[in-house]
Parts: sequence; C-alpha cells; structure tokens
Amino acid sequence: MKTFRGTLALVLAIITTAFFLFAYAAGAQVDVSTIIRRSSEANSRDLAAVPEYDNDERDRTKDGDKTYAVTMLYGSPYQRLIAVNGRPLPAAKQKEEQEKYNKAVAERQHESAEKRSQRIAKYEAERKRDNTLIEQLTKAFDFHLVGKSVLGGYNVYVLKATPRKGYKPPDRDSEVLTGMEGTLWIDQKTFQWVKVEAHVIHPVRIEGFLAEVEPGTRFEVEKRPVAKDIWMATHFSMRSNAKVMLLVPRKGEEDDVYFHYHRADNAATGK
Repeated sequence: MKTFRGTLALVLAIITTAFFLFAYAAGAQVDVSTIIRRSSEANSRDLAAVPEYDNDERDRTKDGDKTYAVTMLYGSPYQRLIAVNGRPLPAAKQKEEQEKYNKAVAERQHESAEKRSQRIAKYEAERKRDNTLIEQLTKAFDFHLVGKSVLGGYNVYVLKATPRKGYKPPDRDSEVLTGMEGTLWIDQKTFQWVKVEAHVIHPVRIEGFLAEVEPGTRFEVEKRPVAKDIWMATHFSMRSNAKVMLLVPRKGEEDDVYFHYHRADNAATGK
C-alpha cells in the first residue's frame, strides 16, 4: 500500500519542477523572471507545509476502493482505514482500526530515540529524493509557453514540456524522463499549479532492473488551495505500462482523491 505522503511527495516534486523549466522560455514574456520567482515561492511553501496537514485519501486501484484518514503522527504519516467502496466501515471494523491507531500512537510515544530517528529519516529521505528529482527535471526538458486558458475556474498559463536533446540521466529514477513530455496549467494570479499531465512517448529501458517503461504510461495531478497561500494535491491518476525482465507485461491503474485537509495536531506531530 502506497502512503499518501509518498505519492504526494512524488506528485508535488514533478509539479514544482515547472517553475524551473519555464526559465527556458526566456524572452517569451517580459515578466518571465517574476513568474519564475513567484512560482518558486509558492511551490516551496506547499512542499514545506505537507507535514503540517492531515487529510483523507480515497485510493481506487485494481485491488479495490479504500479510503484512509492520513494523520501526521510524531514525524511521519499514519493511514487509518475508514471506508471501503465509498461506504463507512461497520462498527466492529471501525473499532478495530481505531485500536490499531491507538496502538501506533502509544508505540510512537514510547519508541526509542534511535527507532524514531530511523522512522523519520525514512520519511524525510523520500522527500529529499523528490527534491533531487526536481534538479534533474530542470535539465531533462525544454519548456515553452503555448498560451493562456481557463481551467477549473482559474485563468491559467499553458506550458508544454518536451525531452531535451542530449540529456544524460545520472541515476535510475531519472531515466524515465528521457521518454516523457507533458503539459502544465499555471494559475495566473497565484502562480500555483492547477493541473499537470505527463506521458511516455517512447520506450525507456531502466538499466539494472531489466525493466522497460512503455508508451501508455501517463499521470495527471490537480491542486487546489487548502489555506490562503497553500495548495495541495486533490486528485492524482496514473496508468502504467511496462515490461519486467523486458518480457513480462505489467500494467496498472489508480485514481486517488485527497480531501478534508486540516492542520495536524501539534501534539501528534511531536512539535
């Protein structure tokens, strides 16, 4: 089961990259530098605020339809099952899940400093890895402004990203970028990202894993405001198409919705 913060971190990493990519459209608009600076500030605030919010998350995959309450608990997130197929759990199951949560609270309250450090370090490593991916995305694509539009009630800039010729990925995580292109819709008022879409346009072999990511792999993510100057992901969908051992096809789909954002309890976050 993929955690919300893991998914959200990856999604936000890709979204945040766009303000860097926009730099390559220099000269397209007089205020390009302002857009880049404002976008940087907005997305930096969002990324920094992720651990400060709890939320609900509904995951729909081939394995089922489950909804979780995601709670920031002493430095890393905890997922508590609250619904299946859009229906609240029966009373007995609710009690069982609450008992699991209470047990997790007790364990984290009394865990050793070493164990807590390891748990939080694992979560922070995921966030750091995403920041590294951002740096590679700035080098992997050429980005250009193609126009303005209205999306979801927001006046947006529309930007296209295409693979940069000659880009050499330094690690396995970055290899898939060589075969992707995408579109981003940027709110003209807040410089936040309303939507991003990316898809694989030609097969990419992941060296060392004997895997190949193929056309048909795509994702979309949407963001909306949760506070005056903070936006978070509200929808994420992904369709994957790959071959493992370069022969065995592996396909998957998921559709996740994030809602009911609210400030995390400082006591539970350990602050």
